[in-house]
Amino acid sequence: MAQPRRRDLKRSGLFVTFEGIDGSGKSTQARLLAEALRARGHQVVLTREPGGSPGAEEIRALVLEGDPDRWSAETELLLFTAARRDHMERTIWPALKAGAVVICDRFADSTRMYQGLSRGQLRPMVDKLHDMMIGDEPDVTLLIDMDPETGLSRARGRRGHEERFEDFGLDLQTRMREGFLDLAAEFPTRFRVVDGNRAEETVAAEIRGLIAPELAPDPA
Repeated sequence: MAQPRRRDLKRSGLFVTFEGIDGSGKSTQARLLAEALRARGHQVVLTREPGGSPGAEEIRALVLEGDPDRWSAETELLLFTAARRDHMERTIWPALKAGAVVICDRFADSTRMYQGLSRGQLRPMVDKLHDMMIGDEPDVTLLIDMDPETGLSRARGRRGHEERFEDFGLDLQTRMREGFLDLAAEFPTRFRVVDGNRAEETVAAEIRGLIAPELAPDPA
């Protein structure tokens, strides 16, 4: 499949996304990268999906809490697309135009996996909606690859209210890991696959090295 088109925003910032199965450590690594770049003087916006804007956070509560079968796959896809559009309009696009580094915990690749692969094989519909309503892709996507059983154990250990996808179990985790690796092969120019089965700082150091070539020189 061809790389989706990029919306012409005349932006000067860098758009970085983190992807991976639940419990892979991507949220921690996104935070660590944001802290490292801020310490070097970069303007950084750390955000997440679903969420990242007031309206999108309201939708997050609808889709990540409660009965895993609360929504049909098609309804869930529409909710996620609406959340992403609001997130882009209110948070991501303004920050990129202002020259910031935007670091987002999950983005459209998660929708390609969770709604496109796991529920009803909706990938063509996911891509069509994305092209119509978003029309933009990250500059770099960091895929934190993790053993599915370890990731699921970590995710369940959080014991939070947002257990929407953890509730689907190990089979989903395994298929999602395979699906994310397939996406990395499908879009090799923007994906960087990082082994998450290592010490936190070892993973963080590799990520800093992968991002360094994409950044403007450190601000004075």
